[in-house]
Amino acid sequence: MAGPTETRGMARPAEATRTTPGPSPAAVALTGLTALAVAVGIGRFAFTPILPLMQQDAGLSVAQGGWLASANYLGYLVGALSAMGLRVRPATATRVGLVLIGLATLGMGLEHRFAAWVALRWLAGVGSAWVLVFASAWCLERLAPARRPLLNGAVFAGVGTGIAVAGGACLVLMQAGASSAQAWTSLGVLSLAGTAVIWRAFGADADAGVSEGRPATARGLSLDADSLRLVLCYGAFGLGYIVPATFLPVMARQVVSDPSVFGWSWPVFGAAAAVSPLAAALWGRLFGNRRLWMLAHLVMALGVALPVAWPAIGGIVVAALLVGGTFMVITLAGMQEARALAGPRAAGLMATMTSAFALGQIIGPVSVSYLVGAGTDFSRPLLGACLLLVASAAVLWISIPGAPPACSGGGTRASRRSPRSDAPAASSARSPAG
Repeated sequence: MAGPTETRGMARPAEATRTTPGPSPAAVALTGLTALAVAVGIGRFAFTPILPLMQQDAGLSVAQGGWLASANYLGYLVGALSAMGLRVRPATATRVGLVLIGLATLGMGLEHRFAAWVALRWLAGVGSAWVLVFASAWCLERLAPARRPLLNGAVFAGVGTGIAVAGGACLVLMQAGASSAQAWTSLGVLSLAGTAVIWRAFGADADAGVSEGRPATARGLSLDADSLRLVLCYGAFGLGYIVPATFLPVMARQVVSDPSVFGWSWPVFGAAAAVSPLAAALWGRLFGNRRLWMLAHLVMALGVALPVAWPAIGGIVVAALLVGGTFMVITLAGMQEARALAGPRAAGLMATMTSAFALGQIIGPVSVSYLVGAGTDFSRPLLGACLLLVASAAVLWISIPGAPPACSGGGTRASRRSPRSDAPAASSARSPAG
């Protein structure tokens, strides 16, 4: 069976279809978890726990930190926009993105020029968007027949897992007196190792059964009023959470200078983001994804404003729990809404939402650079982010009453869309039995 002969060449595709069923649902979930851990935990947010080290040994200012963060988010926006039109296998785009993240992260430890840092953070952002969009679509499509919402939650728990691992590694490195360059190098090696572990899972066989092995893109995707509402609210989420997600360790360091204390703020954020998607996968079945999304915006708004009302390490840690705990809840609910609304063209809507999210992330750190300037008072950007999250929660709330309960089976347009809000993404065709 090893190495078919030339005379059997014509039968080979049929044999491959029969003998290569693809990875199991659990393997798909673990693969997605690892991919998102590298893409978001390291590719996007390794900068957050390393920023205090860069301030200490490289003299980086808060404003410069804001520009480096925005460079990463600009790359994320470019990656999300390009994902709308890429006609490649999801596995191929995911692999390219993972390698790009690993090399760019490693390069941050080898380069010392600010301009090079900007370019490298931009490249990491492009790779992060590709992995998030294509790995999410790849996983959700393969997990849909399993109808096991906890596996969907496990995929998105990868983000928090990556954040917690990166934050924990930086905490250990800070206590050991390591430099920011050593921290970047360590996380770059870690991301490449994670990529090597899941490389084969994203092989050609894993794309068997997908039409032409190509993702649905935004071509031909028309945004109706409801889709546009999702896009705008997801963009508001990107702007609302990004201030604490970028500067939380910096705010903690202003209160307590001991790294063994302030360094815990980011691992706490990541741990909350790792656990919450598992609970959210079940809550989405009880409350509906859109209602869950709206409630998560309100809880996040409270967490964003808390350091202003309680400017102490306790307030910052609780804020890390609230923002970290809702960050991936909103991501999971939003992606499942896109999957339920757009069906086989979900990757296009996901990419559009991710683009809006990325645009919000760019505006956030830049606004901090202008509002904070040379100072260290984050009150105004935090309060502005809080108000935006509350406003977007209101927009989501307005859209909920029009949708009937999941058990309703009428033939109106609203009824046909009911699974979008009341069932997880695993139900792509019809709502599962309650």
